[in-house]
Amino acid sequence: MNYLAIDTSKKDLAVLARRGEEVAVFRAAGREQHSVVLMDAVDDVLSRLNLTLRELNFVACVVGPGSFTGIRIGISCAKGLCFGADLAALGVTSLAAIAYAERAEDKIAVVDAGHGHVYAQGFGQAFLQAGFYSLGEIERLALETGACVLAAEGVPMSAKRVDICVGLDRACQVLPPHPAAQLAAVYLRKSNAEEGR
Repeated sequence: MNYLAIDTSKKDLAVLARRGEEVAVFRAAGREQHSVVLMDAVDDVLSRLNLTLRELNFVACVVGPGSFTGIRIGISCAKGLCFGADLAALGVTSLAAIAYAERAEDKIAVVDAGHGHVYAQGFGQAFLQAGFYSLGEIERLALETGACVLAAEGVPMSAKRVDICVGLDRACQVLPPHPAAQLAAVYLRKSNAEEGR
């Protein structure tokens, strides 16, 4: 299977391509210039594997939760590539990508949401619907269930750091792609601008 996967939902940019058993990864840590770097990153990983867009089975994209602007950049890029090359798409939440990076059954994936809150989803004994939670709520659930708290970037709580590229790659291997028109952002709360109105 051949695919391209993009994560622009956080400060760190991650782009990976897979051609059969070969994987190429591009990372840009903490730059938050995704709109400037993204297309060069896509070109870089495809070139390293001698892949063209037409050889891809689908393009995957992290659809949120995370940076509102980053999510829109990634989805726009993925849809453009899919429509241009007549490819399927795969939307993967940032929480699912984090969870797929760790094999433990009881886990809570978290993404920093600012102001003492996280976006979180629990799996196994720590089952928790994806949502917007206080740090205290997540810490209590982790303590009660013994679940491992996972994050791809720093969060204001104790968490095991995982490689988002590993999780995104694993998600791409098991989740079914869909038509690119269905690729949509996952927002678990209103943006700061909307809340300020």
